[in-house]
Amino acid sequence: MSIGLGIFLFVVGAILTFALNVTLDWIDLDLVGYLLMGAGAVVTIIGIALLARRRQTVTTERSGVDPVANERVTRRSTESDPLA
Repeated sequence: MSIGLGIFLFVVGAILTFALNVTLDWIDLDLVGYLLMGAGAVVTIIGIALLARRRQTVTTERSGVDPVANERVTRRSTESDPLA
């Protein structure tokens, strides 16, 4: 999600900076475009860093019946892979 948002911001900023030849008195579209491109680059880098840090977890759930107490027993275990 954040990588896509970063690319979107960068593209909109590039369009505002390089493709539009509109002059407005109350706003500088080149500056807005450069700001959006910078924000898009930062968001993309943060998204890639968070994606690289994400850990994969595996949750296993097993159910059975305890023969002594005649109850249903559920065992859950979660494993985290620190290298992934």
